[in-house]
Amino acid sequence: MAVYLDHNATTPLHEDVLQAMLPLMQAMVGNPSSLHRFGRLQKDTIERARQQVADLVDAHPDQVVFTSGGTEANNLLLKGMAVSADINRIALSMVEHMSMLEPAADLGDECAVDYIAVDKDGKVTAHTLEQAIKPDTRLVSVMSANNETGVIQDVRALAEIAGRENIWFHTDASQAAGKIDVSFKDWGVHAMTISSHKLYGPPGAGALVIDKRLPLHALLHGGAQEHGLRAGTENVPAIAGFGVAAELAKKELSERAAHTLKLRKALEQGLAQIPSATVFAQNAERLPNTVQFGVRGFDGETLLMQLDRMGIAVSSGSACTSGKTEPSHVLKAMGVPEELALSSVRVSFGRDNTIADVEKLLQALGEIIDTISKSAVMMAATV
Repeated sequence: MAVYLDHNATTPLHEDVLQAMLPLMQAMVGNPSSLHRFGRLQKDTIERARQQVADLVDAHPDQVVFTSGGTEANNLLLKGMAVSADINRIALSMVEHMSMLEPAADLGDECAVDYIAVDKDGKVTAHTLEQAIKPDTRLVSVMSANNETGVIQDVRALAEIAGRENIWFHTDASQAAGKIDVSFKDWGVHAMTISSHKLYGPPGAGALVIDKRLPLHALLHGGAQEHGLRAGTENVPAIAGFGVAAELAKKELSERAAHTLKLRKALEQGLAQIPSATVFAQNAERLPNTVQFGVRGFDGETLLMQLDRMGIAVSSGSACTSGKTEPSHVLKAMGVPEELALSSVRVSFGRDNTIADVEKLLQALGEIIDTISKSAVMMAATV
């Protein structure tokens, strides 16, 4: 039986979410912008979901702007602020998701971009943030929790530093929401990204939660939907599913966290018995469900493919660029040696995983390491 251990990439649709979406896809019809009864019912569904999402992150529903996902939310934040007359320099952490780093690189002459260094554990410190801030910096963005290592940032403290300089602060909470307590209000941030399919909701839905004072311009025009910040007829089934997923995530937060932390600890105990294995950022505060590790002398892509053949789905920390495998930008920023970074594997547990899944992974990993090691010895002997 296949074992899915890649929940930071995407999560399976929760059964209750599916049941909430089915009537909207099958029988209920109407454009939310229409004034008749059918349209009003669709609009009410959206507003109910807006409240559910707001409740998950401790925000006001009027602050929630629905998008097609976390990537669009990040693009809306960066590009929507870059066109503002007073936003001409921003600072991003070096370990952000590519949906932040690539749009930032695409801003061109419109906006200068500075990158905030991290320490060996992947943490943005007060010192590295203060070093990155320039006199004309107007926006800082630091993700709440890293999608690869699971490292949790002290967003409240970092937002306070930015606030003292009258700088807007954004955090990408796509991986954090639904796994740890997240508070838009208490953290003191001005914008926050959330993604539906990271918390057992459908893909194709996300949100940018914003302080209404934020100088943000729409990227899509042609309608007044989403407070004039995102034109286009709303994807009501996906938004409704997002809302139910957010409500369930809030209700089950402690239970899910405790369950996945138990699995994470079991995996790390098993990895400690493999001399060549290294858990990245092991001493840092991390998401309860996430373990990224490297195995010295092995290639991460090879480990991933071998595990896949054995029915276990994990993620590799490397990326293929122009035919050449590159180490994770996150691990590079942490100062991890390239050879070790290229061996990285990420495991991210979900609500349906079990200790048996951990045991199967550890057994399979041991067999793969043993087989490859023996092959290497035999090849060396024939040379």
